[in-house]
Amino acid sequence: MRAIVITEPGGPEVLQVQEVADPVPGDQEILIAVKAFGVNHAETHMRKGEWPEATPISGIEAVGTVVKDPSGTLAEETKVLAIMGGLGRTRNGSYAEYTAAPAANVAVIETSLDWTELAAIPESYATAWLALHGNLELRAGQSLLVRGATSALGQAAVNIASDLGARVIATTRREDRAGLLRSLGAEGVVIETGAIAGEVRRLVPDGVDRVLDLVGNSVLRDSLQAVRAKGRVCQAGFLGGLGPVADFLPAFDMPSGVQFSFFGSFEVGTAAYPISAIPFRDIVAKAEAGVYQAKPVRVFAFEEIAEAHQVMEAGEAAGKLVVAGA
Repeated sequence: MRAIVITEPGGPEVLQVQEVADPVPGDQEILIAVKAFGVNHAETHMRKGEWPEATPISGIEAVGTVVKDPSGTLAEETKVLAIMGGLGRTRNGSYAEYTAAPAANVAVIETSLDWTELAAIPESYATAWLALHGNLELRAGQSLLVRGATSALGQAAVNIASDLGARVIATTRREDRAGLLRSLGAEGVVIETGAIAGEVRRLVPDGVDRVLDLVGNSVLRDSLQAVRAKGRVCQAGFLGGLGPVADFLPAFDMPSGVQFSFFGSFEVGTAAYPISAIPFRDIVAKAEAGVYQAKPVRVFAFEEIAEAHQVMEAGEAAGKLVVAGA
């Protein structure tokens, strides 16, 4: 099969299309013909050798059809999506014609969306849904700050939260993207400077009820200052880089009563976060109806994967980047 292989740690140019052996599904695995896949920030870190685990064939999500299910549960040609379960980390991932994914990380999908439209949904919307409904326990009427809101994950979070009935404040580094965030349902937009707690509190004097922080450690202290007493902060991304928080001291850096947690989408498919807990049928239906604006901002050919990584690393994506299958 054709696959995109990380030939060595480095820049986008190390992603090379090569012929490799087809994967063989084992017990409790499903062989999938990949029709399209999304590109994620985690994969850029894997390519550069910055992630603790990475396989030669990257890709943490895919949409496609079943080629073989050794258990006999899913028939050939069944439409499915696959996310995480070690894809791209401990097992070769979706940057290929075929991928073998754990059955626990595969969901059946019925949809009128085409493959590249469907590929914009799995990772971003699953992560946003679980972080908002799980870690943050967001409710209608509550205020939510989404930092890094123009990312694919951030846009999914704004979509889901506003549809839920939350009051959403979103951040972006570029003023020309404020209109995009408002069209997704954000009530307020704040220009991200790394120190926005004061401006957020001018909009919500007591502090917001919840913060979904996708920028990461570089703004953690500031996020903790933007939330109200007994509010919640969930970190679910590292758009600002993987560097640690220097000299972090809870006694001085965390307001009393504020709950801080982390959500890693690599847990999806485990007993704690079963894929059945994600309402993909409802999510896809809302994307079909336009309630969720989940379309990719750009679709690349399989051979254009290096360009897709370049666009993402340059911060020019402003939404989900998708690659059509080989």
